[in-house]
Amino acid sequence: MAREPREGGRGRDRDQRADRDGDDLIDKLVTINRVAKVVKGGRRFAFAALVVVGDQKGRVGFGAGKAREVPEAIRKATEKAKRGMIRVPMKEGRTLHHDTTGHFGAGKVVLRSADAGTGIIAGGPMRAVFESLGINDVVAKSLGTRNPHNMVKATFDALERCASPRAVANRRGKKVSDILGKREQVAEGADV
Repeated sequence: MAREPREGGRGRDRDQRADRDGDDLIDKLVTINRVAKVVKGGRRFAFAALVVVGDQKGRVGFGAGKAREVPEAIRKATEKAKRGMIRVPMKEGRTLHHDTTGHFGAGKVVLRSADAGTGIIAGGPMRAVFESLGINDVVAKSLGTRNPHNMVKATFDALERCASPRAVANRRGKKVSDILGKREQVAEGADV
């Protein structure tokens, strides 16, 4: 005798969650770290995860999560990353509009726009951010710390400082052609 599927099953709830998040987000695990809490009976181990989430179209976020099991820590970090996403303007959908720097703690990063075909020249944690963001051509250098948390936060600080020529023109009350010049305005039409 075959069982009939129930209406309120888990599968349906899972599909609704996928539809709600239906932005085609990709997540990249940057680092996982085992941490210990010393208690009376010995040590209790937990796992801390750092995850970067992006839609490869100009939106990206990061999150950190900690739990007793690795999958739960990754899930927590992913949920936090989805809640804190930012939008970054991109030039021609492939690189940054201008060079910028970012700081967080002992971490300092320098991000430079690059010509087509350059690729992503960056260290591990920064590379995950750029791949999730959808940037194809960028040169980045991390100065100071090699701590992945500080590198990612410094990278986000730099990305938050990025502005498109259109936004700068609006802020200054000018036209985009006054900011860029006549030649570069033609390429500006593909701005995100």
